[in-house]
Amino acid sequence: MLNQFSRSEIILGKESVAKLARSRVAIFGIGGVGGFSVEALVRAGVGTLGLFDDDKICLTNLNRQLHATMKTVGLYKTDVAEARIKEINPVVKVKKHNLFYSAETSSSVDLSQYDYIIDAIDTVSCKIELILRAKERGVPIISCMAAGNRLDPTAFEIADIYKTSMCPLSKVMRHELKKRGVESLKVVYSKEPSISPVEDMQSSCKANCICPPDTARKCTVRRQIPGSVAFVPSVAGLIMAGEVIKDLLM
Repeated sequence: MLNQFSRSEIILGKESVAKLARSRVAIFGIGGVGGFSVEALVRAGVGTLGLFDDDKICLTNLNRQLHATMKTVGLYKTDVAEARIKEINPVVKVKKHNLFYSAETSSSVDLSQYDYIIDAIDTVSCKIELILRAKERGVPIISCMAAGNRLDPTAFEIADIYKTSMCPLSKVMRHELKKRGVESLKVVYSKEPSISPVEDMQSSCKANCICPPDTARKCTVRRQIPGSVAFVPSVAGLIMAGEVIKDLLM
């Protein structure tokens, strides 16, 4: 009988589609990158999704984030993502966590309940914490390196962190993970040279913050706010989802 996954069954087979329905994936950070990972995973038929993000949708998210619309500004990203997931596949189990993952909060998260983890966090220390915890528990993880300040979506590659090049964030991560004894990490990264953002205080979030009033972590605390466009982080997110699906079905 035809269903919403019939076209997937044609190419993957019924057993694989059934396996995805039993799979559990956690996505940390559901913004420009992670939001598109969530979209692809739910449409692929993954049965349980853990959404981790404490942020609310801001007007400045509309240029690149899947869940951002004029109607959703000010709402929690996890709430908006859950509503969209349920519209696509009502039987998906969604576990929402309005949580900023860090060394202080990591102990409250049981990573072992997931079959795979997507790291779409944009803070180095928090990425490292998540990677270390995932490695300790033997849960596969894929990590996104920098997607901001770039314009070429074709420059993304999949590699082990120790085989990356041309990416400043990857360099920092290689150094930090090596110090901590992490021997390997699958990443999506870009070889495109980073573009220096234009310093314009009139359009700067640091000088004219429009985050929702009760946002826990406003953009004003960031050292630098990267520029971004619709067609770069989305591609990174879709690539990561594709790798997750491929690995789950191996």
